[in-house]
Amino acid sequence: MTQTSIIQGRQIGATELDQVGHLLASHPDWSRRRLSRELATLWNWRNGAGQLKDMAARSLLLKLEGRGWIDLPPRRMVPVNRMRHKRLPPSGLAAPQGPVNEPLERLRPLVISECSRGEGVAGQRALFDALLHEHHYLGHRSSVGENLQYLVGDAQGRPLACVLFGAAA
Repeated sequence: MTQTSIIQGRQIGATELDQVGHLLASHPDWSRRRLSRELATLWNWRNGAGQLKDMAARSLLLKLEGRGWIDLPPRRMVPVNRMRHKRLPPSGLAAPQGPVNEPLERLRPLVISECSRGEGVAGQRALFDALLHEHHYLGHRSSVGENLQYLVGDAQGRPLACVLFGAAA
């Protein structure tokens, strides 16, 4: 490899490929999980909270293998996606079923509340999940990675919008 590529948000060149190749050659008994953790540690690849980005490293390793640049050890376990078959019950909560055609003046003051985490947001979080699952064109089972979730309601407490901000991989 003579030029660098941007993979998983990182510049990958000959030096980085050599480091990955050295890890693979030095530790043929390691699992893919162990390799990704060690690679994230070697590169000090961390998120804003200081946690190792081992899942990003694992994704990077899979992409390198997909390009034919490395050979990973065989999978030891088939990953189970617990969210694939998750069924959300109907919200049963008062949500507008059609478009809201009222002027903004009648809806104000709008209430914006974060329901990402913390105590006392379980009900809001359930409403958020149910509304997104019901109304988003792709559906919604869960959010991946660090994210912020907000509900926007009108003065009568009716939910008007769900806003989800997700971090880049």
